Amino acid sequence: MIDTIAITGATGFVGAVLTRRLAAAGRKIKALIRPASACKRPADMNVEWIMGDLEDIESLRRLVHGADAVVHCAGAVRGATRAQFNRVNVDGMARLVKSVVDQHPRPHLLLISSLAAREPHLSYYAASKREGEKVLIKKCDQLFWTVFRPPALYGPGDQELMPIFHWMRKGFAPILGSGDGRFSLLYVEDLTEAIVQWLDRKNSHPGSTYELHDGRPGGYSWHDVIDTVTQLRQGRSVMVIKVPLIVAKLFARLNLIAARVIGYAPMLTPGKVRELHHFNWVCDNKAINTATGWTPRILLAEGLQRTLRWNNGSGNSDDI
Repeated sequence: MIDTIAITGATGFVGAVLTRRLAAAGRKIKALIRPASACKRPADMNVEWIMGDLEDIESLRRLVHGADAVVHCAGAVRGATRAQFNRVNVDGMARLVKSVVDQHPRPHLLLISSLAAREPHLSYYAASKREGEKVLIKKCDQLFWTVFRPPALYGPGDQELMPIFHWMRKGFAPILGSGDGRFSLLYVEDLTEAIVQWLDRKNSHPGSTYELHDGRPGGYSWHDVIDTVTQLRQGRSVMVIKVPLIVAKLFARLNLIAARVIGYAPMLTPGKVRELHHFNWVCDNKAINTATGWTPRILLAEGLQRTLRWNNGSGNSDDI
């Protein structure tokens, strides 16, 4: 079993769930935290917090010093330019890798990437995730590394799919185009369980990249998701609101222009629309199951109940 685990992105969506899970199990944790996020540190967890960020090589060295494994959860998901994504997802990855390689003994490194890296031509984000993975591949002879490529993640604390699920819970489903493209989903606690099993089997299959999903063969279409929400609403229908692709592209372009003028990091961009409209985001779990024994436990109906706090499937819910 790995004794000391270093985590980046420990106050983010995945990192926060993972840190709490490991802390509850009594694992020794070192976590990188930006000064601006210091207020997000949970007071009830036994964690050694390292102030700094991915642009600060010294803080990264303090983070990984003495660690047996590093789980890299931090990443940029919003941005208007290629440089904004690359600064975190590529350059930050390179600094972290250098910090790890400089250690003796060297900790094992797990990168939580994204399924988007499979299609780097779609967006600056997808390209930056693929380039971040290449940083590891270039160090294959110096470093024990593994990459996880999860699909769309959801769960309590999610900021990306949650708004869509909230609208569906209320009876409205905004769908881009036909909604027939297929995609895999994964509940965040299943991802953290996969990470824990990787930590406990740290010597298995180094230099591997694994896709993960919730166990549903062939993934979902948005119509499948709507059917699941309809069941949770006790058969009350969900109204589909089709958003034409040309309209989404127009709003994304206007949002990108505004972001560059005003100076904020947008989520909806032309690249994001291309990601959302891509026809195949379906994963295969066979490789990771063989390597670690991990299998997912939570399918969409149960995941939505946990995420939206449905009361016994009644369709009613508490405030989030």
